[in-house]
Amino acid sequence: MKSVLLIGLGRFGRHMAGKLNEMNHEVLAIDINAQRVNDVLPVVTSAQIGDSTNENFIASLGVRNFDLCVVAIGDNFQSSLETVALLKDYGAPFVVARANRDVHAKFLLRNGADQVVYPEKEMAIRAAVKYSSDNVFDYIELTGDYSIYEVPIPRAWVGKTLVELSVRTKYHISVMALRHGSHLDPLPRPDHVFQEDETMLILGANKDLTKFILRK
Repeated sequence: MKSVLLIGLGRFGRHMAGKLNEMNHEVLAIDINAQRVNDVLPVVTSAQIGDSTNENFIASLGVRNFDLCVVAIGDNFQSSLETVALLKDYGAPFVVARANRDVHAKFLLRNGADQVVYPEKEMAIRAAVKYSSDNVFDYIELTGDYSIYEVPIPRAWVGKTLVELSVRTKYHISVMALRHGSHLDPLPRPDHVFQEDETMLILGANKDLTKFILRK
């Protein structure tokens, strides 16, 4: 369990608060808008109304005691910048900040953010990959060059094993897990026999994954 300071309770902040709560982390949620604070109270450990660009307010939070600080402010870039800088000034060990554009990310990192996330950009890319192909059930980009895809078992693979198919050698991809309904089987054995109603999570370089998915 981690202690998380979450600043900014727009759509992204609220969804993050809900997921952190689901994962049993302690969350202190902050927003300048009283209604947003009231709305998130059922899914966080505690919440406060406050201006995160106010130095006295940030100083009162004891930010150095949080494992993670998230600046989820999406509608005021100047406030996001000032908040990141204050958090680092007061000893926050790790700050993740939301960015809408590359130029925003550059300034947030210069102001002390340890990492930047692009929720809209990342979701748009994921949706584009997932819904533009009949053979992709899910997709996660790990880096600019490597990804994980969830895809159906090719018909030609049914009844055969990983060893028989020489998947790594022939396709340059790794089968990380197999899904059968709601059951997930991580790191399948080399002698696993592929079934028609399974899907698989495959990891590889984007060029190899694309070639595999679009194969005839």
